[in-house]
Amino acid sequence: MQRVKLDRVDRQILADLQADGRITNVDLARRAGISAPPCLRRVRALEESGIIKGYHATIDPGALGYNVSVFAQVALNSHAEVDLRAFEDRVNSWPEVRECYMLAGETDFLLKVVARDWEDYQRFLTTKLTAAPNVGHVTTALAIRSAKQEPGVPIPTTPVVPEAE
Repeated sequence: MQRVKLDRVDRQILADLQADGRITNVDLARRAGISAPPCLRRVRALEESGIIKGYHATIDPGALGYNVSVFAQVALNSHAEVDLRAFEDRVNSWPEVRECYMLAGETDFLLKVVARDWEDYQRFLTTKLTAAPNVGHVTTALAIRSAKQEPGVPIPTTPVVPEAE
């Protein structure tokens, strides 16, 4: 991804799209303080540069029967790049895994897994995750509740002023 210099208008556009991906271009332009055609050009440029990677709806997992969220800490036996990539490829084929992070430290990967219930997760754990090649061990943490789910990153819409010493 190329490095792009973002001005106040770009940051406002990004903040508004991150908060509401369905905002109309007219409303987006109004909030950014510009007219609709240049706003659309800026959005397209942000998409083409790779800063905007896509748009999605936030779905309530429970409404679709996914009542359990689990964080699985996975330790691999081999850390050769080819083995790390093979594990990542396998994880990408499992729809239950919603997020995957490679970590530094004792845990090699942290997976966020959704399941219909605890038995459904246990089935995933025993038939897929621990059965996968190169998996040494898995530690599981059951999420009790979520206190915050904020997609994206913080986007300052005003210039950041360094603090005085």
